[in-house]
Amino acid sequence: MTTSANLARARLLLDGHPVVDGHNDLPWALREQAGYDLDARDISGDQSGILHTDIPRLRAGGVGAQFWSVYVPSHLAGDDAVSATLEQIDVVGEMLDRYPEDLRRALTADDMEKARAEGRIASLMGAEGGHSINNSLGTLRALHTLGVRYMTLTHNDNTDWADSATDSPRVGGLSEFGREVVREMNRVGMLVDLSHVAATTMRDALATSVAPVIFSHSSARAVCDHPRNVPDDVLRMLAANGGVAMATFVPKFVLPAAVEWTAAADRNMREHGLHHLDTTPAAMRIHADFEALNPRPMATVGTIADHLDHMREIAGIDHIGIGGDYDGTAFLPLGLEDVSGYPYLIAELLTRGWSEGDLAKLTWQNAVRVLRDAEAVARDLGARVGPSHATIGELDGQGH
Repeated sequence: MTTSANLARARLLLDGHPVVDGHNDLPWALREQAGYDLDARDISGDQSGILHTDIPRLRAGGVGAQFWSVYVPSHLAGDDAVSATLEQIDVVGEMLDRYPEDLRRALTADDMEKARAEGRIASLMGAEGGHSINNSLGTLRALHTLGVRYMTLTHNDNTDWADSATDSPRVGGLSEFGREVVREMNRVGMLVDLSHVAATTMRDALATSVAPVIFSHSSARAVCDHPRNVPDDVLRMLAANGGVAMATFVPKFVLPAAVEWTAAADRNMREHGLHHLDTTPAAMRIHADFEALNPRPMATVGTIADHLDHMREIAGIDHIGIGGDYDGTAFLPLGLEDVSGYPYLIAELLTRGWSEGDLAKLTWQNAVRVLRDAEAVARDLGARVGPSHATIGELDGQGH
């Protein structure tokens, strides 16, 4: 049982080694809820009940660095996906301009450390879904130039060159163009994010990448058998690769009992003409009505700790982190309902005997090291290899 003493220890630890969170969908929530109007969703004040994220709760949660997801859904394709991604990048820039006392743009590991020293929250970006580059390595490089520091190779649907965990296999992992995407990401210093991808894609990417990879928001498949989670053989591969798997908090990915319930809740949303990932107030009322008739299995802080215990055992303490997926999911575990909850997770891990040194790696050091290592690989490759101008048609054949 977590004690008040361990909670106090957790908060003290986070003062020195704050959380680097791998994935937060606030930019998309701002788009859906307010058309990017930051006056309507002013995160300098309490947005409880509306958003999972605001600056006071980031501070209370001990968050020192945030990868803001510049996500667009995979039903947006081609130039529409690219434009929507650029709009997401734009609103992150607007947030940084609006809240300079609290948020600091971070492009490098050194920037992350500078933000921590200044008492500001390092703000990085990750593009969620390879459809955002529209099969163009030039577009990939442009996103990197604009500050994107990881790309998730797929979202819920396959791309033309990579298989998703939640779609029917198309290319058997990565196509040759998919491998070229990974190589070009290595060359420019963009982290390869393997959340959302099929296990075959994970293995192909790990075989291709010469830089550390990440899972920005995925938990352990051995603890909860969901395709969005990481199999043990892949967790073991992270040690040789140097990468980091960042445990997510989404109940349907972490609690076996929640998987079936969530499928029924998603069907209910579609029957009401809504997308199952919709988290607008109107959609949440539909969820609440469903939940009143169908009580929801509840994940807890302990559920997430179970995943982290397993991930530490299999991958090793140097290869795990945290990626909550706040503002990208309708439901969250008890105790982790918003971004202020991280101290409760750290306190639970202290109760389980985790050392403060191990927890510092989990919260801050591993994620910073991975970005630093990717930067070193990019410097080496950039000195020896020029930009790739390969096309999907050239590498994967006719029909592209």
